[in-house]
Amino acid sequence: MRNTLGKQERLKSKKLIEKLYTEGDSIKTFPLRMVYVQTAHTSDFPCQVGVSVAKKNYKLAVDRNRLKRLMRETYRLQKQIVYNNLDEPYVFMISYIGREEIKYEDLYLKMEKLLTLFIDKVKVKTDENI
Repeated sequence: MRNTLGKQERLKSKKLIEKLYTEGDSIKTFPLRMVYVQTAHTSDFPCQVGVSVAKKNYKLAVDRNRLKRLMRETYRLQKQIVYNNLDEPYVFMISYIGREEIKYEDLYLKMEKLLTLFIDKVKVKTDENI
């Protein structure tokens, strides 16, 4: 698997984003929060991801864009955690909810923890359904 984050892997559909926030579950690893829902999407990849940073916490677009870039990069480098463990298509949004910007290394570790929490929660749900 290539370590890229292409157009097909990014969450852009307004309908899917709306469904995500109305029907989705969430998990947190401060300062990251993931809202996810299991649903079909048009991509060939097992999941589509979006990132967001609240304007309320970061007034300057420069700061928001930097955090979003860092979040996309940390996800891109660790997406195999999710891809190797999913059987069904998922859509999720990762939001930065902290008020202080953290270092890249710390963000990397938090993203890893968030993704493993997500996989654990999904595995438990699928085990309950079986």
